[in-house]
Amino acid sequence: MKIRNQQIKTRRTRTRPNRTQRSERRTDALSKERIVEAAIDILDAEGENALTFRALAARLSTGSGAIYWHVADKNELLTAATDAIIGRVLTDVAVDAEPGQAIRTFALGLFDAIDAHPWVGTHLFREPWQAAMLEIFEAIGGRLQALGVPEEALFNAGSALVNYILGVAGQNAANARLLPQGTDRTAALGAIAASWTELDPARYPFVHHLATKLSDHDDREQFLAGIDLILAGIGTIGRTDRVS
Repeated sequence: MKIRNQQIKTRRTRTRPNRTQRSERRTDALSKERIVEAAIDILDAEGENALTFRALAARLSTGSGAIYWHVADKNELLTAATDAIIGRVLTDVAVDAEPGQAIRTFALGLFDAIDAHPWVGTHLFREPWQAAMLEIFEAIGGRLQALGVPEEALFNAGSALVNYILGVAGQNAANARLLPQGTDRTAALGAIAASWTELDPARYPFVHHLATKLSDHDDREQFLAGIDLILAGIGTIGRTDRVS
């Protein structure tokens, strides 16, 4: 009603505020930041399908038109929400941290963020050219340069790390969603491990070995072990040439 009365008043006085004035009024009442935070809440609680402008308007106690003033469509809203989550991860990395440790901190931050917000991983893969992906590549690539990775190896080294981080984090989040809420993780993995041990050990010797580690392994520790393996491999690039 407040907006409608304002519109009636505008028609009566035959004055039209310019876009800047309208933008300031709308921003005071409803900022893009508030919209994005509300969208994140819906995405976390109910998933991407539940994020509609109608649901968002209901949560914010406003009209859809007020939201469209700040965000053009659902894809732009998902992008803004993803940017916000990735931005938080970036701020947790100390500027003066040793490059290798900074990569580990950033990688684990992304792993935890995608675990808490599975839709982030989905959206990153959907649009790999978006700003958040560029921020991820920049954060990783800048540290690889600081580690002295040869110029000709930077593209492959950076891609290997980013693909590992997003791939493992996304798969971990997807696995978590497959289990009913409240499922005991150790018990569920134990059941899977038990089924693996029933396989023919002559045909699946390595799977039998994995079964002994599956039920009590720590996802985050295993993830970081993979990061360390990749960094160790990257550290050998060009070493042979330097020695010879």
